[in-house]
Amino acid sequence: MAIIRNNPPGIYNPGGYSNVVIDGNTVYVAGQVSFDERGNKVGIGDGRAQAEQIFKNIKVALESAGSNMRQIKKINIFVTHREDIPFYVQERIKAIPPDALPVSTLVVCSGLFDTDFRIEVEVIAAI
Repeated sequence: MAIIRNNPPGIYNPGGYSNVVIDGNTVYVAGQVSFDERGNKVGIGDGRAQAEQIFKNIKVALESAGSNMRQIKKINIFVTHREDIPFYVQERIKAIPPDALPVSTLVVCSGLFDTDFRIEVEVIAAI
C-alpha cells in the first residue's frame, strides 16, 4: 500500500514537510501550532487561543484523511509555559470526547521553532 502525503486545504504549511501522512489505516499529523489557514499567527501570548486553533488544525488534518478526533491513538504535546497546561487541557476536553482519550505525552520545553508559539501538538490516529 502506498504512503500518501499531503497538505490539506485549511491548514497552513510553510513548506518542507507534509502536515498529513497516511500509511495504511494510520494517519500521522505533523506538530501543529497556532497558524490559521493563511499562515497568520493566532493568539500571540495567549495559550488558550493557541490551543483552540491547534485543535481546529488537527480536526481539519484528520478529516482530510478520513479520520476524526475520536480516532486519535497518541498525542504529543509540547508547551513552553507551564501556566498554559490548563488551557491546553480545557481545549482538549472540548475537542476529544472523554471516552476516546488517547495515550499522551506532555513535555515542557524551553522553546519551539518560533518564540511566539507556546504550544505544539502532534497526533497519530486510526482511519
